Amino acid sequence: MSYAHATEDVALLTGVRVSAKTQQRLVQRQTFTQPTVQPPDAVNQVSLDGGQMRFVTPKGEPSEWKQYKAVRLDTDGIGMAWFQDNGALLNWVQDQPLQSPLYCIGDGHPGIWNLLS
Repeated sequence: MSYAHATEDVALLTGVRVSAKTQQRLVQRQTFTQPTVQPPDAVNQVSLDGGQMRFVTPKGEPSEWKQYKAVRLDTDGIGMAWFQDNGALLNWVQDQPLQSPLYCIGDGHPGIWNLLS
C-alpha cells in the first residue's frame, strides 16, 4: 500500500493526520526481526510460490515488472516473502530446523522447484 493511502487510513482509524513522508520515515526506521521456528519443533513441510508485481511508471514509459517469492513452513506455520531476493529466502529456510523427510509443495513452475531443490 502506498504511504499516501496509509495517511488516509491512519486518519480514518485514529483521527490523526500523519503525512505520507512521515509514514515512510517511521517504517524505514523500524528493524523487523525475522521469525524462526523454536526447538524442539522442526519443519516437515515447505510451501513455496512466486509471482510478478507490476509497478506504475510515468505516463508514456513501459510498465515495470518485478518478481517476489513467498514461503510457508508447515500448514499453519510461519510465512515470509522476499522481493527479488531468492538468496535471502534460501538462507532463512535453511536456518530453520528441518525434519527428514521434508515435504515440498509448489505449483510446478521450474523456478519454484529449482529453489526447493
